[in-house]
Amino acid sequence: MLAITDLAAEAIKTLTTDAELPDGSGLRITAPEQGQGLELSLAGRPATDDVVLAGQGVSVFLEPAAAEVLDDKVLDVQPVANADGEQELRFAIAPQTTPEMPQP
Repeated sequence: MLAITDLAAEAIKTLTTDAELPDGSGLRITAPEQGQGLELSLAGRPATDDVVLAGQGVSVFLEPAAAEVLDDKVLDVQPVANADGEQELRFAIAPQTTPEMPQP
């Protein structure tokens, strides 16, 4: 299942609040065409077949194809330099890591 970092949850809260969306709204992630990347948008509610993740005070709606792609991933926010050389925050997808097992 997609994991959401604290920074990503805070960014989603800020976006939905700034957009003045109703309670229960969230970030929707879709995979419009296989192999063509993912699209993120704000949504007032999930589509009927979306997988809904709720926690940390936010909701993320995953279109079924996106849910499959993101099953073992983490949604995070990372600073990226824009064309002007200034830092801006962007959502990023990374693999989930598992804690190393102690060696005997």
